[in-house]
Amino acid sequence: MYTVFSTFDVPPEKADEVIGIYQNRSRIVDTAPGFLDFLLLQNEKRPGEITVQLFFESKSDYLNWVRSGDFKKIHELEKKYPDQELASIIPSVSQHKVVAR
Repeated sequence: MYTVFSTFDVPPEKADEVIGIYQNRSRIVDTAPGFLDFLLLQNEKRPGEITVQLFFESKSDYLNWVRSGDFKKIHELEKKYPDQELASIIPSVSQHKVVAR
């Protein structure tokens, strides 16, 4: 299994707005080959720190996802988000191979 964390900081007063966006996400990734799960995490001590966690069966499945047209389409839509402060945030991404469960 392979997991990817995308962590970004938003102004704390906009955290609920961002959470709402992800609660109503397109779910396109859910149909990607090898996709297993999606989690949205909010740091309890820093509520403006939001993390998207994706799980895939393998690294190659994840890489195929990020190279897909659907991935590009989703991220192009993000750039058009009306709140340009949120649209311009670049996440910190880390990738991990799951070695035990």
